[in-house]
Amino acid sequence: MTEEKGTQPPVAEKLEADQGEALAVQRKLTAFPGKFVFVVGILMSLVHIWFNTFGVIAEIQRNAVHYAFVLVLGFVLFPLSKKKPDQTLPIDFILAFLGMAAGFYMIFFEDALHARNEVPILPDLIFAGLAIVLLLELTRRCTGYLIPALAIFFLSYVTFLGQHFSGLLQFRGVTVERILYRMYFAPDGIFGTIATISSTYVFLFILFGAFLLKSGAGDFILKLAMSIMGRTIGGPAKMAVVASGFMGSISGSAVANTVGTGSLTIPLMKSTGFRPHFAGGVEAAASTGGQLMPPIMGAGAFIMAEWTQIPYLKIIGVATIPAIMYFASVIFFIHLRARRRGLEVPDKADIPRIGEVLREGWHFLIPIGMLIWLLMYGFTPTFSAAISTATVVAASWLNKKTRMGLRDIADALYLGAKNMISTGVVLLCSGILVGVVLLTGMGTTFSIIAMDLSGGYLFVMIILVALASLILGMGLPVTASYIVLAVLMAPAMQFMGVSLLAAHMLIFWYSQDANVTPPVCLAAYTAAGIAGSKPLRTGLEAWKLAKGLYLIPLLFCYTPILFEGPLWLVAEAVASGMIGLFSFAIMSEGFFFRLVRMPLRFIYGGVTVLMFWPGYQTNAVGFAIFVVLMLIQMLVARKTQATPSAA
Repeated sequence: MTEEKGTQPPVAEKLEADQGEALAVQRKLTAFPGKFVFVVGILMSLVHIWFNTFGVIAEIQRNAVHYAFVLVLGFVLFPLSKKKPDQTLPIDFILAFLGMAAGFYMIFFEDALHARNEVPILPDLIFAGLAIVLLLELTRRCTGYLIPALAIFFLSYVTFLGQHFSGLLQFRGVTVERILYRMYFAPDGIFGTIATISSTYVFLFILFGAFLLKSGAGDFILKLAMSIMGRTIGGPAKMAVVASGFMGSISGSAVANTVGTGSLTIPLMKSTGFRPHFAGGVEAAASTGGQLMPPIMGAGAFIMAEWTQIPYLKIIGVATIPAIMYFASVIFFIHLRARRRGLEVPDKADIPRIGEVLREGWHFLIPIGMLIWLLMYGFTPTFSAAISTATVVAASWLNKKTRMGLRDIADALYLGAKNMISTGVVLLCSGILVGVVLLTGMGTTFSIIAMDLSGGYLFVMIILVALASLILGMGLPVTASYIVLAVLMAPAMQFMGVSLLAAHMLIFWYSQDANVTPPVCLAAYTAAGIAGSKPLRTGLEAWKLAKGLYLIPLLFCYTPILFEGPLWLVAEAVASGMIGLFSFAIMSEGFFFRLVRMPLRFIYGGVTVLMFWPGYQTNAVGFAIFVVLMLIQMLVARKTQATPSAA
């Protein structure tokens, strides 16, 4: 805070943190370009706060303003050429101006289109095409080639390619003029529902997280996690899990989470005896879970609330217990690995006491409490986020060390806008995919195909969703992966008897593996850079540690763990799930008090199946086997330890 007063406007650097959906290269900006993006970023945040609280503006026009800001900042921050960013800056400023023009054309000429009975003229089509091309180019810069390629394939399918398919996938096609109109002027295109989610919920919650981090909440979270887990075996690694859970509850970004906590926890893990690839894997797996932890989950949670019309408060309420279970599953792996490697408890003298940490940073809890209180009393998520953001500033003045001045507020406004760019681009470009699906009825078609492939068995359908998410996760960011799977697979799951909430929550969880699925796993590769380990090996380790992403969602479909049944059944599902996760960790690590040989590991795998199998009878059998195995392992371990001393 105070130490940053009087500094120059933040410069753009190589993207390693706070970028939400992607890793890319940002241009280093100084002088006028740096001041330009700083001012535009502040203006973007202020405008979004205004039209999400007290401003009155048509939805499609608000989304057009959002589009214009995203493209202006995006083209200036993300260079055309990574090798020669300075030489291409004039071109990028021209593209930024064209992006602004494409957005504001909608605002100024939408009424004229309506006056012509929705008949577009040549300028309408030109600006529609320009808006789509510019969006695809910026998406390529921020996320790579896959999302733009997917969007181009969808546009090709709806115009001419669908004619060459047979059977259910055949589509006779529409004219280019019609698709341009639908993508630009209709409420199911790039300014449609997905853009609404981006310009409202997602932006304000990202801004709220930026204010919290700027106020110093990140340091408080790390100290709090250290005080909770620092005095246990494998403390630094467990601290990473707790810190990532807390940090994810205010950031909703796995990559930002990885850098924010990993820069401290990964070196600590390595210093206490964990190997670099494991340390990086722990941080990536834990940071991925940050998008599952309320109150601020990933952008997909806001899309889920909008599409399903389930209140966001209910979504974060039912998501809390499964998120805690996920972090517990990662801790199980850490504890077993630490015991297997013979690691000891860290020096307690270096660990802060929890009481001291809370006395110094208790005021950071006020904005989060305010957010939850406003949501519980029926205020909209956007209004709640805006008021809670203001509360961050007020609460910061309760401690001399964290008081936010005008410069700090300006920096937080800019940071929120900058952090929104890559996420906003993904969401806006996803509007093309959703628009094509709605136009062609592709969602129903894929649901029929998926049901045929599954043979009517729900478990097979879940495997198909998991495989699809695994493949999509190799190239798509988390939010795009969720959108594609939700529009194509969620209806099929509902046809098979899964509730609306459970179907979307399962897909939301499975889409998170984009951060830990090699060969493209952003969180894992970011952690590998900090740990100094091989990216692919770190990614594979993170993928192993994050297996709770696949196991826990099974409970969504087969048990009432999302509070869709009696409380005693919810409690039974949680208890059996936790034992099943621990058994799976034992099977994977091959250690429990002592080394576990392969035949016994298969038995622990069987216990995992029994504990996740629906029905308390099978759960009871699994629990009995687990207890017997645990007692045998304890007795054998004690006998082994006592033998040398007796000799």
